[in-house]
Amino acid sequence: MRTKIVAGNWKMNKTYKETKALVKELDHSIKDVTLSNTRVIIAPTFVNLQKASKMTRKSVIEVAAQNMHQLDSGAYTGEVSAPMIKAVHVNVVILGHSERREYFGETDALLAQKVDAALKNDLEVIFCFGEVLEDRKSGNHFKVVERQIKNALFHLDSEDWSKIILAYEPVWAIGTGETASPDQAQEMHAFIRELVAERYLSDVAEEVSILYGGSVKPGNAQEIFSKTDVDGGLIGGAALKVDDFMSIIKAI
Repeated sequence: MRTKIVAGNWKMNKTYKETKALVKELDHSIKDVTLSNTRVIIAPTFVNLQKASKMTRKSVIEVAAQNMHQLDSGAYTGEVSAPMIKAVHVNVVILGHSERREYFGETDALLAQKVDAALKNDLEVIFCFGEVLEDRKSGNHFKVVERQIKNALFHLDSEDWSKIILAYEPVWAIGTGETASPDQAQEMHAFIRELVAERYLSDVAEEVSILYGGSVKPGNAQEIFSKTDVDGGLIGGAALKVDDFMSIIKAI
C-alpha cells in the first residue's frame, strides 16, 4: 500500500517567532487526528529548520528543507548543503519546485545533480515537476512532464526510488486560484506512474507516492485525494493556516 503524504511548503514565509507558534499549534492539533499510513511534512525556511526539527522530534510531523545545493561544501555564498540539512536532523528535501526552475534557472541537468547529492547523503527527495499554461494549452503537457522526470530521475537505480516522492505541480494552478480538475490530476498521475513502470519494475511504480501540488484547499482536497493515483498533496498557501492544513490532512 502506497504511503499517503500531506506536505506543506511554507516558501519564504514565517519569522522565527511565527514559525514556533505555527509548529506548536499544528503539533497540538494533529494529536487529535488518527493518521493511517499517512505522513505529514512541513518545510519551513532554512533559518527556522533547526527550531522546527527540534520542536517536532517527538511528533508525527516531519520537517523538510525547501532546497539544497548540489555540492557538500565550497565557496558558494548563501547556499546550504545536504550535510548541513542532515546535521539539524532534517531528512527530507524538496527539489525542482517550479519557483526554483523559473526564478533561479534550475535545469533538469542541475536537478539530477541535486538528486544524486541528496541520495548520497541519505535524504529523501520530494521531486517537483509540471507544465506551464502554454504547454497545457498546446497539448504538450505530457511531453514536458516526461522530459522533466526522465532527465532528472531516470539515471537512478531501482533501489534509489525508495527515497523518491514525486510531486506533480501544474504551474498554471499554483497561487492562481486555478486548480486542475480531479480528473485532470488523475490523468497525469496515471501517466506518470506508467512512465515509471516502463523504465523500472512495476512494483517501483506502484510503490512511489505521487503528490498533487496545485492550489489544494480544504474545499477540493477530498475529491482530489479520492483519485486512484493521487497519493496526497504538496500544499502551499493553505499550509500556513492550521485550520486549513488540518482540514486537508483529514481529507486524505
